[in-house]
Amino acid sequence: MIAGMFTKILIANRGEIACRVIDTARRMGVATVAVCSDADRTARHVAMADEAVHIGGALPAESYLKGGRIIEAASATGAEAIHPGYGFLSENPDFVEAVQAAGLVFIGPDADAIRAMGLKDAAKALMEKAGVPVVPGYHGADQEPGHLEVEAAGIGYPVLIKAVAGGGGKGMRRVERPESFIDALESAKSEALGAFGNDAVLIEKYVEKPRHIEVQVFGDGTRAVHLFERDCSLQRRHQKVIEEAPAPGMTSEMREAMGAAAVRAAEAIGYKGAGTVEFIVDGSDGLKSDGFWFMEMNTRLQVEHPVTEAITGVDLVEWQLRVAAGEALPAKQEDLSIDGHAFEARLYAEDVAAGFLPATGRLTHLVFPDGARADTGVRPGDVISPYYDPMIAKLIVHGATRAIALRRLERALSETRVAGSVTNLAFLRRLAGHRGFAAGDVDTGLIGRDLEALTPDPVPCSRTWALAALGALGLDGPGPLAGFTLWEPLVWDAVLDHAGEARTCRVAADGADRFVVVVVVGDAQHVVTRSGADWLVDGAKTGAGIVRLGNAVSVFWGNGYHFTCPDPLDRGGSAVATGVIEAPMPGLVKSVHTKAGAEVAKGARLAVLEAMKMEHTLTAARDGVVAEVLVVEGAQVEAGAALIRLEDEA
Repeated sequence: MIAGMFTKILIANRGEIACRVIDTARRMGVATVAVCSDADRTARHVAMADEAVHIGGALPAESYLKGGRIIEAASATGAEAIHPGYGFLSENPDFVEAVQAAGLVFIGPDADAIRAMGLKDAAKALMEKAGVPVVPGYHGADQEPGHLEVEAAGIGYPVLIKAVAGGGGKGMRRVERPESFIDALESAKSEALGAFGNDAVLIEKYVEKPRHIEVQVFGDGTRAVHLFERDCSLQRRHQKVIEEAPAPGMTSEMREAMGAAAVRAAEAIGYKGAGTVEFIVDGSDGLKSDGFWFMEMNTRLQVEHPVTEAITGVDLVEWQLRVAAGEALPAKQEDLSIDGHAFEARLYAEDVAAGFLPATGRLTHLVFPDGARADTGVRPGDVISPYYDPMIAKLIVHGATRAIALRRLERALSETRVAGSVTNLAFLRRLAGHRGFAAGDVDTGLIGRDLEALTPDPVPCSRTWALAALGALGLDGPGPLAGFTLWEPLVWDAVLDHAGEARTCRVAADGADRFVVVVVVGDAQHVVTRSGADWLVDGAKTGAGIVRLGNAVSVFWGNGYHFTCPDPLDRGGSAVATGVIEAPMPGLVKSVHTKAGAEVAKGARLAVLEAMKMEHTLTAARDGVVAEVLVVEGAQVEAGAALIRLEDEA
């Protein structure tokens, strides 16, 4: 136990960040208390903690956002401090004050610092006074549309409209021409009001080739240091996908200027704990010390903090606990340096081909590779819940150079094995191998420009079908039929389905652990043998793994391919053919936009489902007439529930 350190803390969060905090606390000899909702009673963070307290229902509003209940749990278990993680209550100043009023320590900044950075317009005005560069724009209180239109013209198009209380891209619109401004303004204000209860906006100059570079800061309430920068430019819909540290192309002059600006920002508000100062950077002509502007400050630990830890050797959670316990900053600026390069990739349960639709499912198989750090809140057999962010893990790699680290990232992604839910794993691999990204030519528009090339589902070759057939027939492991022959080889037929495509594979045993597989569609033939744990196809080692659970077969080779073994007695028609619009996941019916008897065209919006902190528009799969609406606004529905039915086609 470190002298003066807490003996027990409560973690007011869930998932991978709760597990991450528990890891450091355990190493420091600090006992931990987890909190959990109905959906998380058997979650990994609950199993890891020394104690756990159930705090409410599955919805965040019924549990992880119940500040009073969390404080009660801390007091009842004898915890001396509360670590908020990120998200949920981590940047709620009222919660901070309530924690302190209960005689507990909040492991993070004080309420005043959080409030100072809570609204983008006020924060930018404060940063201007502190000498931190801000993007040219209007951050005033006059929200009259005509006034905002004049301000936009003065800034110069293109401009960006942003909700002052915004985040995650909500209430944000890019406007290219003056004639589009009013429509974009109305849309942004409406979305902001619905998301944040505040329709105020600010207007900024739109940077043509923007890069998102942020600086990790750490303060003790009086002074602060920075732990260098992270580049978070690889984004999809304003959500980060792969982060790295340090930023490619960074010069020593710009690093010094950005770091100094970030420290001024932290010290201007008496910041205590870990925080991140985010900058928008003009990457159109290289990185220059006069080409970055303050965007916002996140007054908490960031999701991507592990890449900073990798290049500095600093455990940021340990620093959080030490400073919250009353210690001074553990290091001076001159003590900190950069060692090598690091990447973090966010692995999500999501259907990339369906527009990155968040997914659920039970993780029937989950293996992370050696040589990479995997921060995760789930285990094999766990369920991806519809109530929370669908992150499975963060994969973090480190190397002596950017090129080495990137190769390690590609390998780590190729060796990660997940079954039971669709994931963005193949998308991440393509992104890691993107030529522009490899060259360090990154900006926030890279994914959008190359989305078509980055998002196709991987297509299995005939060799993969052959391996899947062995799994489907149970011939992938030792057993009485593995390679058994009489006077003639035993022959089996396996019917497999991959993404709606069905194929029959004819498998003949040709000796011990040796099979001849004919993929009937395409008439390809392969000889598959096993040598120890290795599968060889036509004499070539594959490195593949085969896993069957229930009627599902996964072949982990490259990106990983997932097959099902169709039930020959199943004669059900598809939802598209029958005209039934189903819920793709459990969620809340936010709104219904049609009624019985209405004529709808293919692609027409019929309903909006809210799930996993996002809204999902459900559309008509074909032209038709609405026969019946089977759901009402505000209803909670399960995955696969029929919501709207179209009349049968003539």
